[in-house]
Amino acid sequence: MKPMSKIKLEEDVSLVLCGEAGQGIQSVENIMVQALKMGGYHVFSTKEYMSRVRGGQNSTQIRASSKRVKAYRDRIDILVALSKGAIPHLEKRITGNTLILGDEEVLQDLDENHYNLLKAPFISKAKKLGGLIFSNVIAAGALSCIMGVDKDIFDELITLLFASKGEKILEKDLKAGVSGYDIGKKLLDSGRISIKIEKNPAISNEILINGTQAVGSGCISGGCKFISAYPMTPSSPLQVFMAENASEFEMVFEQAEDEIAALNMALGASYAGARAMTATSGSGFALMQEAVGLAGMIETPVVIYIAQRPGPAVGLPTRTAQEDLNLALYSGPGGFPRIIFAPGNFKDALELSHKSFNLADKYQIPVFILSDQYLADIYYNLPSLDIENLDVEDYLVETEADYKRYLLTPDGISPRGIPGHGKGLVCADSDEHDEEGHITEDLDLRTLMVDKRLKKMDKIRKEAVPGEFFSTLNSSQYKTLIMGWGSTYWPLKEALVEMDNDDLALLHLKQLYPLSSQVGELIKKAKKSVMFENNAQGQMAHLLQMETGLKIDHKVLKYNGMPFSVEEILIVLETLEEE
Repeated sequence: MKPMSKIKLEEDVSLVLCGEAGQGIQSVENIMVQALKMGGYHVFSTKEYMSRVRGGQNSTQIRASSKRVKAYRDRIDILVALSKGAIPHLEKRITGNTLILGDEEVLQDLDENHYNLLKAPFISKAKKLGGLIFSNVIAAGALSCIMGVDKDIFDELITLLFASKGEKILEKDLKAGVSGYDIGKKLLDSGRISIKIEKNPAISNEILINGTQAVGSGCISGGCKFISAYPMTPSSPLQVFMAENASEFEMVFEQAEDEIAALNMALGASYAGARAMTATSGSGFALMQEAVGLAGMIETPVVIYIAQRPGPAVGLPTRTAQEDLNLALYSGPGGFPRIIFAPGNFKDALELSHKSFNLADKYQIPVFILSDQYLADIYYNLPSLDIENLDVEDYLVETEADYKRYLLTPDGISPRGIPGHGKGLVCADSDEHDEEGHITEDLDLRTLMVDKRLKKMDKIRKEAVPGEFFSTLNSSQYKTLIMGWGSTYWPLKEALVEMDNDDLALLHLKQLYPLSSQVGELIKKAKKSVMFENNAQGQMAHLLQMETGLKIDHKVLKYNGMPFSVEEILIVLETLEEE
């Protein structure tokens, strides 16, 4: 590693902060993304953290740019090290172009001929203020100063974030900010940092949200009125978001005693007429299997949000993965229709979550939203999220006295009534039942009921959401088709833009099951197909082959708990180009 004495950044800077759990790394992220956006930069952030309250090493990456940035990169331009373990933890991402900022006690054992070091007294200044916890605000202040963020903007954010903790704490945090800006000025005066990223004042008026908030906004706009869930990372943030907004949007949030109760509560609310959902992660969803089958049998709509993380069992609780596709696809005994969505950007997160409630009601089925830790936690700015054209579709009927809940119909969709809305009896039974909903062991009727439920798939397939196709020339004359689903969207797209190769095209899958007929058609046009997935078995590639009969030529699988970086994808694409 050959260190450089100075870094010069003119379009895009990657800031990484790393320290032990308990040092407030997440607080720095909250401050910095807001400060940078208010300062006129496009921003993106993602974090990786260990499943512990104290110790270990947590880090957050914040990209600030003159253009829109929405993907994780391995590159680190400036590393703020708040603990001795930060450098070993990020060693593979540190290069000679990485400027490492830290206290003397953090940097003292590092070889200055190997690393590009610059001393910054974050910790020593924090101790003088009253404790190590203030090092996070000091570091945020120093970085904000380096990036040219107005001090008034920074102080306003500190006040918003810490005013609730009382005047004394707020006063110390404001002083920590002053100390940070003083350090930042000295770092700039050293001549070791030169940042000339163009600002745009209009960016300060854009919205800044994370993936959880995008999904939650879609659920609310989709008419969700009831959510029951048991806390489990990384689905807990969605539960918190829905609970915080429950009063304003007349929703009921119920923290259930376990995951089994959570889905059953949601089904009960749905039977009564409320649009309902639950939120969980893989091992929590494993406990819901019987209730998924119940939803299929009683044809009761429900939306199930699964924020994926590595398994088996509880796996890596705070890391990311795409390992629960098969779990959602095959959950519940017997065969019955379902829909599985996997948004990859905030627009899709909003629109697909909204659509999930309409489709669940229309077809009286469970609809799954697959997210993951990476998508749930990333932040970036965007002009707006449009909900004006998103309608809440009503499929409920007023029942007559002779109402039959499971009436056999040509398309398999029975008129859905709810108790108290009309004159009819709305009967439901988890055993096989007749048209009125009463238990039956008539084997011919059993066959008719299974066929009725599965018949819905004909219509469901016809309105399957097509994937997003992208090429640099929007051309259909491509040789290699790159594919991904869910949170791989932005890393894949940024890599393709950077490659600027007309032979490459991207197909990002939004609906995983059932697949749009478009998918097979696009694969057939390519000489070579490549699927990127965050699991060890290529679950989507196998499902695609099962659905279309087409085998994916190359599977690029990552399953260490981290998302794909743009650099990793570029290496794969460059290798494919040489073949």
